[in-house]
Amino acid sequence: QLDKRQERIERERAMANAKPFCLLGFFCLLLQLFSIFHIGNGELEMNYYKESCPKAEEIIRQQVETLYYKHGNTAVSWLRNLFHDCVVKSCDASLLLETARGVESEQKSKRSFGMRNFKYVKIIKDALEKECPSTVSCADIVALSARDGIVMLKGPKIEMIKTGRRDSRGSYLGDVETLIPNHNDSLSSVISTFNSIGIDVEATVALLGAHSVGRVHCVNLVHRLYPTIDPTLDPSYALYLKKRCPSPTPDPNAVLYSRNDRETPMVVDNMYYKNIMAHKGLLVIDDELATDPRTAPFVAKMAADNNYFHEQFSRGVRLLSETNPLTGDQGEIRKDCRYVNQY
Repeated sequence: QLDKRQERIERERAMANAKPFCLLGFFCLLLQLFSIFHIGNGELEMNYYKESCPKAEEIIRQQVETLYYKHGNTAVSWLRNLFHDCVVKSCDASLLLETARGVESEQKSKRSFGMRNFKYVKIIKDALEKECPSTVSCADIVALSARDGIVMLKGPKIEMIKTGRRDSRGSYLGDVETLIPNHNDSLSSVISTFNSIGIDVEATVALLGAHSVGRVHCVNLVHRLYPTIDPTLDPSYALYLKKRCPSPTPDPNAVLYSRNDRETPMVVDNMYYKNIMAHKGLLVIDDELATDPRTAPFVAKMAADNNYFHEQFSRGVRLLSETNPLTGDQGEIRKDCRYVNQY
């Protein structure tokens, strides 16, 4: 009897001691399941590469700076790349894919007319691959090179650019014509495009300030000059534009263009807004931006206050750079930004 009683006591004691371990095991299992779920459905975060590639952001910054001093217009290209990549479906570096391995490049679209310097992305990627193979995505290169390019163009130093994007396994050539605004599109259409990806009117006005370092090819502006001059253009400015674009039928393969900003053409500043308020914008949307009641107050405020413009421009770039990214186990990390990986 005594032995059986002692045996029962020992058994109950063992069961009591086991309960915490069972509970601990249950929570560990939940934690594992959560981790698996989190990996598959991750989010962008600050310093995403702090453990996997601690020097990643510094390497990109150094390469952007070096390329700028060799080829100054690369900084403008990085900014335009961000817009063209993120507006079309996702910030996933689909723009960088060349036509190969069953992919039709978005660069073939008419909306990509005038885009260049894609070849220099490989220099940035090669430097990262040397440091951390198959770790840093091309999509993050697009976002961070734009951020650092803006600094080289004397624009704001944009904090809080999150990382952790992954690269698409295909392109969206068929969607580019619909999603990238045309140079003749109305302001309402452009506002709608930005709004569809979560960018409000104030930030849209600020992002259009990127035109301060842009240029427009003559093929896209001669309709405002010929056969008669658009009456919304400042007359003296229109005469200047006709000197830049002397033919109503310019050769699309010739490098004939006019800069949006003649005063500070390689600086991200508020001169663009001052120009469009003086009817010296190149595109129809420039004139609409300065006169439409939805946008005119923001234009006037940005023209008067460069710091305010930089604040809103920074906010707009952050919003744009976080458009529908691929994260977690979506997409891939391309070894060469020009091609999808081969498995």
